[in-house]
Amino acid sequence: MSTETPRRRPGRPPQIDADGITAAAVAVIDAEGLEALTMRRIGTELGVTAMSLYRHLPNRDAVLAAVVNRLVGEVEVEVADGASWPQALEAFARDYRRMLLAHPNAVPLLASHPVDEAAGRAVVAPVLERFRTGGVADAEAVTAVQSVGVYVLGHALAQVGTPPGAVRAPQPAETAYYDRWFDSGLDAFVLGLRQQLD
Repeated sequence: MSTETPRRRPGRPPQIDADGITAAAVAVIDAEGLEALTMRRIGTELGVTAMSLYRHLPNRDAVLAAVVNRLVGEVEVEVADGASWPQALEAFARDYRRMLLAHPNAVPLLASHPVDEAAGRAVVAPVLERFRTGGVADAEAVTAVQSVGVYVLGHALAQVGTPPGAVRAPQPAETAYYDRWFDSGLDAFVLGLRQQLD
C-alpha cells in the first residue's frame, strides 16, 4: 500500500478583468507611487503573470487611462435640492479635491492624462443641470466647471508635491494652511464666475 501523499491539483488561476486590473493599479499607485506601476507589478498584485493582463488592457497607457476614469468616477457630487449653480460648483470642487487628496500619488497622473469625456460629463451632470436651471448656456457652464476643475487640480498638485525622494506625512499646520488657501481661492473663483454669468 502506497504511503505517498497525493499531489494536490493546482487550483484555477485567479479570474481577472479590466475592472480588477484597474483596481489593482490604483492600489499599487496609492501604496508605492506612479513610478512603481508596471504590468509585471500589477500581475504580482493579482497573482497572475503580466502577459495575462494584455487580453484585458493592451498596455500601461491603457491602464493609466482606466485609472484616471476610475478615480474621476469616485467624485460623487451631492447637490442639495434647490441649490444654485454656484453652490453646485462649490460642491463639485470640494468633492473633487477630496478624491485627489485621498490618492496623492495619482494627482500628477490626473494632471497629465485627460479623463474620458463621457466619464467626466457623467460626474458633473448634476452641476451642469444647476447651470441650466439658472439660465446659463451649456458651453459657458462647461467652461466654468472645467476652469474650477483645473484650479482644484493645480491646488492639489501644490499640496501633495514633495521634493524628489522625500516621503513624509503632511503636518496639521500645513493641512490647515492649504485648506484656508483653497477656500479663499475657490471663493474668489466662484465670485468672478457669478459676476460674469449671472
